[in-house]
Amino acid sequence: MRADRPEDAPARRILVLGGTGTIGRATVRALAARGHAVVCLVRRRDPSGPADPPALPAGATARVADVTYPASLARDGLRGEPFDVLISCLASRTGLPDDAWAIDYQAHVNALEAARAAGVTQVILLSAICVQKPVLAFQHAKLAFERVLIESGLAYTIVRPTAFFKSLSGQIDRVRRGKPFLVFGDGLLTACKPISDDDLGHYLAECIDAADRRNRILPIGGPGEAITPKAQGEHLFALLGRAPRFRHVPVALLDGIIAVLSILGRLVPALAAKAELARIGRYYATESMLVLDPTTGRYDARATPSTGSDTLFAYYARVVRGEAVAERGDHAVF
Repeated sequence: MRADRPEDAPARRILVLGGTGTIGRATVRALAARGHAVVCLVRRRDPSGPADPPALPAGATARVADVTYPASLARDGLRGEPFDVLISCLASRTGLPDDAWAIDYQAHVNALEAARAAGVTQVILLSAICVQKPVLAFQHAKLAFERVLIESGLAYTIVRPTAFFKSLSGQIDRVRRGKPFLVFGDGLLTACKPISDDDLGHYLAECIDAADRRNRILPIGGPGEAITPKAQGEHLFALLGRAPRFRHVPVALLDGIIAVLSILGRLVPALAAKAELARIGRYYATESMLVLDPTTGRYDARATPSTGSDTLFAYYARVVRGEAVAERGDHAVF
């Protein structure tokens, strides 16, 4: 018997998308620790080079396949083998419209169809809590696939986490170098309940055998109270033994940047992409990553469930002491 798998629950053959990202790796570790057989589909790192699957825990293997092409998905990924569960931690790297619709939507549709043909009866999808107030292309793409999954007839669990530690760690080096901590407005515009990769990975793995999580959309955050950007900065300065210093950036500045880039983007496509990235930045600067009360239109920290034991401030302390590395990946805010 492996960790945390119910005694009467069988080991499964699990197909994982996005298993080499920080959250994906944590999920694969949790699955392997529970004794499941895990196959991770990974993208080729260099399109012109040889296949280069990453090292994974015992019990997990990697197969290089292109989920945007159904033929590669079937030939290189599933290989005619049966699977029980599909788990996706895959997300578009940029959030730009073309990338979002190709990965957050179409690649997932491809994987769902291939997984169903391989015998999968259960799907666990890592989504995002920001889709509850969609204004950006990647949010609409995620919601479009959520609808496809819900209507598929397969058992599903859609997990919508709040902020990740990696997304809130971009200013550690900046503050170490003696610079002020950047906040939008007064630093109290937003709040979140960040969750660690390992806590989220365990939660996703537990969804396989948790009957009360079946056919549900589940927001989830980490332990403790909701944290504002100002509180993040104050705690980071305290860890470094320095007096807090903040630089307050007006949201109107972002609005001006977006307006200019949008106009110029009509002539230069690269600037249109920058305008969308600026819109993404503005969204996260002004919207809390908490459960949204549809009746009041306000974010509710008390209604945002918590799980796990690792806190953002404990993680900050490990990074400051050199015991952890802030692995930010493609989705850092700063």
